[in-house]
Parts: sequence; structure tokens; C-alpha cells
Amino acid sequence: MIEVLVVDDDIRVARVNAAYVEKVPGFHVAGEAHSAAEALSQLEALPQVDLILLDHYLPDETGLTVVQEMRRRGHQTDVIMVTAARDVSTVQAAMRQGALQYLVKPFAFAGLRAKLEAYAQLRRTLEGGGEAEQAEVDRIFGALSTPSEPTLPKGHSPTTAELVRRSLMNAEGPLSAQEIAERTGVSRQTAQRYLKLLERTGRARLTLKYGDAGRPEHRYVWATHG
Repeated sequence: MIEVLVVDDDIRVARVNAAYVEKVPGFHVAGEAHSAAEALSQLEALPQVDLILLDHYLPDETGLTVVQEMRRRGHQTDVIMVTAARDVSTVQAAMRQGALQYLVKPFAFAGLRAKLEAYAQLRRTLEGGGEAEQAEVDRIFGALSTPSEPTLPKGHSPTTAELVRRSLMNAEGPLSAQEIAERTGVSRQTAQRYLKLLERTGRARLTLKYGDAGRPEHRYVWATHG
């Protein structure tokens, strides 16, 4: 079994992530931590931790500080960052400090499962030992390059999905399907379909705007979690 330490400042989020991990065959949650100090303490105390799912925003330090301190203490435990921090400098720093993956919140179970399955495949490849030809090296480096998004349902275009996602992410407030359509150049019906998909996967929240008459207008806002 691959033993995982789940680190998130929000106890409820940590429990959800731990439940997700337990649903993936071959993985077991060794412990949970809700601060940088607790994460480092658990790392010392637990008999075995193969992988840390590490939030960046912790109450006492950042997740990157935890990684730095782990390495200083000689822990080579693998790290997957699981966080709402999406600025390029944080992503780049995580990469440079050896994080194997970077999963942006909010995400569906399929997103985390893809990362964990890719990680398990990488471990199996590395445990084979011996020397690697270029093709094998490419497989090792590519093993973790799985898409972080769940696979789109049949009939959905990745390009359109990205257009709608970015429009909603960059908006200053809730937008209707018509407003998204005007910003992206797709039809209102198409915008509505992709917005509903984002809502189902937890990436967008539906809000209702009540006018003077008629039905309330459906408006969507990007769901951000800390």
C-alpha cells in the first residue's frame, strides 16, 4: 500500500481528500495534519509516509516551507501540492522544490484519482530498477503528465470548455449564460451547457438573480476554495 499523509488547514477538506484517497485502490491514509508544524510532526512520528497531499495555505507556514524543511531534515517523501494557489510563481517554486504534481482546487474526485494512479504507475516503473533507455526515461517523465481535469463528456470541446472556464475565472462577479456567450463567441445554449458542466464538477456555483417579473435569471460564479 502507498501510505499518504493528507495536509489541509480545513478539517472538512482534509477529511474529504482523505476519503478520496481511500477510494483509490493501492492507497491508504496514514494520517491527517492541519498545520505546517503538525505535518512535520506527523512525518517524524508515522512509521511510513510515501506521499504527502499538501495544501499551500496553512495557518503557520506555507506548504512550500514544509517541503523545504522536509528536505532539510532528509525526508525524500514525494509531494503532490493540492491547493487553491494558482499564481505562476508558486507553481514554479513547487516544481523547483520537487513537488511531483500540482492539483488546483476545487477539483472533482476524478482529478485526484488520475494524479494518484499516475503516481502509482511511476512508482512501479521506478521500482523496476536497472538502466533506462530514452523511451523508458520519457515514460518516467511523462507518467505524471495526466490531465488534471476530469475527462469531458462526449460532445464537449476542450477548447470551448477552456474559453468558458477562463471567462468565468476572470469575471469580477456572477455571469449569465448570455454574458458568457457574448464574451466567448459561442451560442447562449452552448454557454449554458458548459456552465452546467462546471457547476456539476464543483468548479462553478449557481446563483439566482430575481428581476421585477418572470423567472429568476441563472448566473454563475467561479468557485474558489482556500
